[in-house]
Amino acid sequence: MATLRLGDEAPDFTVPTTEGTVSFHEWKGDSWAVLFSHPKDFTPVCTTELGRVAGLKPEFDKRNVKAIGVSVDPLEDHHKWAGDIEDVTGNALNFPLIADPDRTVADLYDMIHPNANDTLTVRSVFIVSPDNKVKLTLTYPASTGRNFDEILRVIDSLQLTAQYTVATPADWKDGDDVIVAPALSDEQAKERFPKGFETKKPYLRVTPQPNK
Repeated sequence: MATLRLGDEAPDFTVPTTEGTVSFHEWKGDSWAVLFSHPKDFTPVCTTELGRVAGLKPEFDKRNVKAIGVSVDPLEDHHKWAGDIEDVTGNALNFPLIADPDRTVADLYDMIHPNANDTLTVRSVFIVSPDNKVKLTLTYPASTGRNFDEILRVIDSLQLTAQYTVATPADWKDGDDVIVAPALSDEQAKERFPKGFETKKPYLRVTPQPNK
């Protein structure tokens, strides 16, 4: 089984979900997508995670991002569990949840790690760009819930750096200064960043976020 790497095309699939049959590429269209797996329905950490994603829908919408979840549980369990998610978190399930008992998606995206658990999906995250390329992968163990604020932060960085010739430094948040790409000469940087830049080292130039 091949491991997906950054820049690879995200595999397409057609599967049953809580919102009907979904063909991934068609469903996401020209949006960004967050495809994430959880180990098992009716478990504590997963319940909190899916409720958090549901609560973040306005933030995803602002960024032209669609979320879709997956586990190897059957569709009937997903529908039953949705009530628990809303009871615990106050957020109703508002994105498709893939039922993948035959491991179609889990195998395509290498979501089952046998040395962790050979029957359940790990906590994988794949961020996919509008051109269906894998832009980020994350893998968490079953015992550790994900920080979805970090996933939003990464999306902000990915979208910014796709549009401008910049990079984002450690702990960057939307609105902070950014780094001018080393490939640009000072003259090019002056043209592209009219707010100017500060040279901290020959290879490290900082400029205000250009889309603010």
